[in-house]
Amino acid sequence: MSQRLQKLIANAGYGSRRWAEKLIEQGRVTLNSKKVQIGDKATLDDQVRIDGQLINLKRFVEDETKVLILNKQAGIICSTKDEEGRKSVFELLPKNTRWIMVGRLDLNTSGLLLFTNNGELANRLMHPSSEVDREYAVRVLGKVEKEDINKLTSGVKLEDGVAKFHKLTVGGGAGANRWYRVVLREGKRREVRRLWEALGFTVSRLIRIRFGDIRLPENLRANQSEYLKPKQVKALLNLVNLKE
Repeated sequence: MSQRLQKLIANAGYGSRRWAEKLIEQGRVTLNSKKVQIGDKATLDDQVRIDGQLINLKRFVEDETKVLILNKQAGIICSTKDEEGRKSVFELLPKNTRWIMVGRLDLNTSGLLLFTNNGELANRLMHPSSEVDREYAVRVLGKVEKEDINKLTSGVKLEDGVAKFHKLTVGGGAGANRWYRVVLREGKRREVRRLWEALGFTVSRLIRIRFGDIRLPENLRANQSEYLKPKQVKALLNLVNLKE
């Protein structure tokens, strides 16, 4: 089956689709010895070269969709490289699979991270139009009034637009620190923290506990991962209207 060339290059692990598109626009990619343009399609059996070097389109081809859940610890980065030499979540994953991260967590946020070998599944789960729930347990410093909760669930203006919690419930805690459960359906940068900070509160701890119907297992230790069961993978595919 033929697919867009930039998708094949990305799925083979040579870079993102956007990066592949730039290479094509620069004339650095050939298909069966011919120059290509954006929109051209190829199969896994075609000969594709980048800067004259033949690439292996089948390098990470797998028939089965895999999804991995990781319990990220605070202080672990979600990038593949870091100038400060900090540990990356990708160092914690099983090898011999090209893992694509579904969303990301900032340095000081812990909890549930999903990875998959299915690029289209990752793209759809992250796209705002899918409106997939992301639930967090958040510990907030400061006295939160009912008026604050109303603002957080109706809309707060941030520098990149209006944002809000789809749902907010009060948890436990005593004194100045209290726990809350919040649900987002978008993936803006540091959105949970920025929403609280916009009203003058400080987030002292943030844990993602759910993505869609996938919950962080209570027995999954920090920086440990496990594969989702086939029925869970099927549910994720169904959620974004994809077939295995």
